[in-house]
Amino acid sequence: MIWTILMIVVAVALYLFVGKIFPKDPKKGRTMVAHYAKKSLKIVAIILLVIGVNRTGIGTNYYLTQANPMILQEMAQNMQGKRSETNNREVRRFIRKHGADMAKHAPILGNADAKNTIFVFTDYTCPYCRRAHNELNRVLAERDDVRVVIKNFSIHGVLNDDAARATIAATLQGQDKAAKLVDMLFEKDFWPSDLQGKSQDEVARLVHRSVMDIAQKAGLSVVQLQEDMQGPIVQAELDSVRKAVQELQIGGTPYLIVGEQAFPGAVPFQQIMQALR
Repeated sequence: MIWTILMIVVAVALYLFVGKIFPKDPKKGRTMVAHYAKKSLKIVAIILLVIGVNRTGIGTNYYLTQANPMILQEMAQNMQGKRSETNNREVRRFIRKHGADMAKHAPILGNADAKNTIFVFTDYTCPYCRRAHNELNRVLAERDDVRVVIKNFSIHGVLNDDAARATIAATLQGQDKAAKLVDMLFEKDFWPSDLQGKSQDEVARLVHRSVMDIAQKAGLSVVQLQEDMQGPIVQAELDSVRKAVQELQIGGTPYLIVGEQAFPGAVPFQQIMQALR
């Protein structure tokens, strides 16, 4: 690396001061030999400079990939840390302003009056969301001072739309029944196993029928549920989710907010427990 830097310095100096090596005689001018020698040295200087710059790039690549590869990991961790810090700052601001409203009409798992809140943006048809749900149930089994607020972020359209509306509407018949419906929807594939050749309307009808069957098994009045699914409270909750998703720039599910910290992805049990401390 030292020789590379020296090469660049020599190249720059040679290019800048080549005229002093072959000074021009004010009376006779330069000889033809001196003229071509000056041109040749400038070309050599440019070539050395190009080689030096390229070698610097090669040296840097070697340094990062061979001599000290950990620096790349450190850089990535620092960048991730800064992004997380910025994101958590936005999350804190949003939760402090809208946290109470976010739990107003949403399904709640665990003790509804618990002092610690976990918001989870989820989709019942998302496999990672199902994994996250199992981890959250483990947390609830360990901690009676925690509640999980379900924010139905429907990313799969008609496959999840009715399930989202149903669980929100179920809260009007009691949070215990809503929580049971949430668990059952995460446990069962309520959408058609074969979607090929089916229209969106047909899929929606099949999903609706399946969700209503599950709701009935959860002890809910299906007639009342279907009416409430089209009501203003359900729509207000869906609008609340949409607002949060936009402001927090949530790109997918699951997305957890534990206290005032954001955790994208299927966060494991231990990490959730640590965030609650």
